[in-house]
Amino acid sequence: MIYDNHGRPITYLRLAVTDRCNLRCFYCMPEEGINFLPKPHLLTFEEMLRMIQIMGDLGISKVRITGGEPFVRKDMMQLLRSISEVEGIEKINITTNGVLTAPLVPELKKLGIKSVNLSLDTLDRERFKEMTRRDELPAVLKTLDALLENGVETKINAVVMAGKNDQDILPLVAMTKELPVSVRFIEEMPFNGSGLNEAAFMSHIRIISKIREEYPSLAKIADEPNSTSYNYTIDNHQGTVGVIAAFSRTFCGTCNRIRVTPTGTLKTCLYDDGVLNLRDLLRSGISDSQIKEQLIEAFTHRAKDGFEAESMRSSLVSESMTTIGG
Repeated sequence: MIYDNHGRPITYLRLAVTDRCNLRCFYCMPEEGINFLPKPHLLTFEEMLRMIQIMGDLGISKVRITGGEPFVRKDMMQLLRSISEVEGIEKINITTNGVLTAPLVPELKKLGIKSVNLSLDTLDRERFKEMTRRDELPAVLKTLDALLENGVETKINAVVMAGKNDQDILPLVAMTKELPVSVRFIEEMPFNGSGLNEAAFMSHIRIISKIREEYPSLAKIADEPNSTSYNYTIDNHQGTVGVIAAFSRTFCGTCNRIRVTPTGTLKTCLYDDGVLNLRDLLRSGISDSQIKEQLIEAFTHRAKDGFEAESMRSSLVSESMTTIGG
């Protein structure tokens, strides 16, 4: 196991396999989309596997596949099969918007994918269309049904914004009464290409207050180690509720995560602007041990928290989340 310069173990890699997405969520990217990168700029699957093997040797035991939307990239199932065979990798989780995922769920379960995060900001079809600029709610709900039918642990992630979908908080919470899902509400982050929408910002404190008004029995439960969410139960509900203080950054002290973007940029914090170009290292002809040395060096200069990482950037936070990895 490796530790950063603040004594935090690093065991969890979030790997964005593509910057492309089949939705256009307004809090993630501009309406006109972004300039997607040419294929040669992206890590190949072979490069991703080599990188994961190197990180597995260093103590990374969990990999989360993100995007963009992972399943818009061809042959994703083959990549997942290959990752499942890497020594040291004990968990593979996936974050998906669910548009293409439903038919793949049985095979995902066979591969040992035990947990899926499903992005779902509203249960209202018109509001979904307005927020994502696509009419795909039925396809997402079909994926939710498939995950539950196949017994895959499901976490629903909803980004909350005042005046946009704060009216959806309670309907989403209501799902936990009959369904064994974890519904997690996420503070908006400034990763949509235009910065934070301060007028629409809903803090984790405001979100929990709104839920407690309707559900007075809301009670805090113990969080998993290194959890990004504060989690709660409600009397007579099968599922749980959580909030992720992504902008307030209250969980940095136990952060065990690193990120790699589709172009192979290592981010030791969501809010930094990249600390190491792994793509160029992987293509340079150097050995695995030399790459390990550079990774360890990067880990020993990690920002204490997201605020420090942001203050060290060369430019203001304005990039699209689809280029970073959800």
